[in-house]
Amino acid sequence: MQRLTPNMAVKDVAKSSAFYRDVLGFELLMAVAEEKSGFDTDLDGSKHYIWAMLKHGGVEVMLQEDTSLKEDVGDFFSTIGASITLYINVEDVEVYYHALQENVAIVKPLETTWYGMREFYMRDCNGYILAFATQEAV
Repeated sequence: MQRLTPNMAVKDVAKSSAFYRDVLGFELLMAVAEEKSGFDTDLDGSKHYIWAMLKHGGVEVMLQEDTSLKEDVGDFFSTIGASITLYINVEDVEVYYHALQENVAIVKPLETTWYGMREFYMRDCNGYILAFATQEAV
């Protein structure tokens, strides 16, 4: 195995991509419109996107319109969101928390855990829970 890249079901790929880009600082690598005639590296407001890949440092995510994902692999989920959290290590969680706290739904505020991580949890625009963490100095 080399890498794990979650492919998350979303209602609106363009809106979700904009959230990950503009709020969380991800870079849009590519987006595919419903015509599937190639990919864009910038969002075009006149197109209906069904899939996108974004990256921030070593973290990649794919966002796929729920109907498109069901066409690809079947109806394996009933609601958008997940029974998992995406746990992302960042260089300085304090800086990230203070930059995001006014623009996202915080689920669990910044704290140091019993296992030595300084972390917080937030909900993205689709209901997915993202955790951001930094290892505390030992």
